[in-house]
Amino acid sequence: MHPDVSAWLSQRSYDAQQFDAVSLAAAKAGRAVSVVLPARNEQDTVGAIVAAIAGTLRDEIGLVDEILVVDSNSTDATVEVARAAGARVVAQGDVLPQLGDVPGKGEALWKSLAATSGDVLVFVDADLRNFDPVFVVGLLGPVLAHGVHFSKGCYDRPLTNGATVLPAGGGRVTELVARPLLNAHWPCLAGFVQPLAGEYAATRECLESVPFVSGYGVEIGLLVDLLDRYGLDALAQVDLGVREHRNSPDDQLARMAMQIQLTAHERLARQGRIVATEQPSHEMTQFVRGTAGYVARTSDVGFGERPRMLDVPAYLERPRPRPEPMSRSR
Repeated sequence: MHPDVSAWLSQRSYDAQQFDAVSLAAAKAGRAVSVVLPARNEQDTVGAIVAAIAGTLRDEIGLVDEILVVDSNSTDATVEVARAAGARVVAQGDVLPQLGDVPGKGEALWKSLAATSGDVLVFVDADLRNFDPVFVVGLLGPVLAHGVHFSKGCYDRPLTNGATVLPAGGGRVTELVARPLLNAHWPCLAGFVQPLAGEYAATRECLESVPFVSGYGVEIGLLVDLLDRYGLDALAQVDLGVREHRNSPDDQLARMAMQIQLTAHERLARQGRIVATEQPSHEMTQFVRGTAGYVARTSDVGFGERPRMLDVPAYLERPRPRPEPMSRSR
């Protein structure tokens, strides 16, 4: 193990149970906290997540000041369910509309910076089935109480195969793609148990200072860029216990894996660590068995990348209403 990783694991790894919501609310010291859920067709789970955060952390304790769901063109009742549970909902395409709309989760995360006003943001995936408010408390702990810029969740990931639930194995792209890439090229990041986790908290300052990949490479891109900008000690991870969510089929995971590899390739080139004689292909061919044998299906897994928000005039010039930090009698 890289010596920096060993030291970091002992100093910047936390357990969500170490932190208390009431104490963290006091530690905000005037800072506002925004919770963001990027969502696309998550009507079955988004309501329970929003209600859990709103009922306890926002309305009772005042740790959270606003809850925003960024809807990525849902065709189900995601918007209605989220609003009824207590979230403010914005359509991804309605945020900074003059800049257009790029498909992908990373776009929703990037645009949430322009749609929120918190000094600290917490990102939570909207497909969680076992959500507990302690997820948000734990993620905020290192940022509010220990002064780090970025706090990422880690957890066990059960794998549902349709008949049984295995206690682990839900992080196939992490183990087969992301972890080997990080160990090979950014060994200082090897201590992150779940480098692709969608649950993390960060200061607005750090999120404004780095670009966002629009596709599935957004998480690994953020890790690499934040390491480069702030150093390892500004990053932390928090054990959130167990995360249950919808498991994706292998063909979708393969496309996700290729986007992650392309993101890593681009970061290596940007850092001057590789010189590519030609650009990698963004096409991926996969096979399914048909009545007359295998049928080839080719997808374009290319993705865009949004610049640092600090370099976007429309963001810098936007009005930024600041919510009153919540205070509640204890």
